[in-house]
Amino acid sequence: MSGKRIFAWSMIVIGFGLAGYLLYNGLRQFTFAEIVQSVQAIPTANLVMALAFAAASYLCLTFFDWAGVLYVGGRLPYPKIALASFLALSIGQSVGLAGLSSGAIRYRYYAHWGLDAEAVAKIVILSGVTVGLGLAVLGGIVLILNPSDTASVLGLSEGMVTMTGIGLLLASLLYVIVAATVRKPLKIWKWTFAMPTWRVAVMQIVVGTINFALVSACLREVMAASADVSYLKAATAFVLANVAILITHAPGGLGVLEVTVRHVMGDQASIGALVAFRVIYFLIPLAIGLPMSLITEAVFRARKNRSENAVSCHKTA
Repeated sequence: MSGKRIFAWSMIVIGFGLAGYLLYNGLRQFTFAEIVQSVQAIPTANLVMALAFAAASYLCLTFFDWAGVLYVGGRLPYPKIALASFLALSIGQSVGLAGLSSGAIRYRYYAHWGLDAEAVAKIVILSGVTVGLGLAVLGGIVLILNPSDTASVLGLSEGMVTMTGIGLLLASLLYVIVAATVRKPLKIWKWTFAMPTWRVAVMQIVVGTINFALVSACLREVMAASADVSYLKAATAFVLANVAILITHAPGGLGVLEVTVRHVMGDQASIGALVAFRVIYFLIPLAIGLPMSLITEAVFRARKNRSENAVSCHKTA
């Protein structure tokens, strides 16, 4: 077995192990009564909407990979892309270091479907850029429309916060302009990276922003059970929490998300609502993605064994 295959398999095993541990550890810190109480405190309509926004976010995330496959010139059907994306991100977002952990899982699937390591690396990188663009655009919007909350948290003037928001939006626009005008590829080590087309760049901004807007809406729905929280305030808290998560690389933002949101929103962010949000957005997808990954891996192995047996029988004949 080659070194690349050993590394890929090692990362998959480590990823599965960490995912299983986090699924256990993420629930262990709360008693069953606390989890039940936090969910029961949310009106049914808000709970259903939170689940719907979370599902819509994971659907939106599949288009991160779709944009990446378009970028590398792949010809995979959308259902395969969606499967690889959901299984990689439902685990990767909880494991932490999502680019590395989800990248190993993506490699397993995309390599099985004919893409090489360089193509998968480019898909992972483009997905990471899409995350950054989405966070930048939504962040720019909330900083401009709601500078007071960010100013109070970071100790900056509202004018500085507003200028930062404008800068983020201009940087995102610059990305599209560069994508439309610069065609000379960049060389990093032995791999060459070209800017995506302006259409792919616009798609990255649209799906990236929509994704973060959907997650913010999910957070707002669970918060609405205990306080009259505006969407803009919830989005501000979520953007700042994500910046903190990117800095700390905490698995699933464990602890960082809760502390940052409570710091921004104060008593409006009840512990019960934050527990419910973690269960809805992180633990439910993890609980679905982990067994689905194991089942899919078993199917891959079975198909490979059948193929090898068929070849062996043909040679024998």
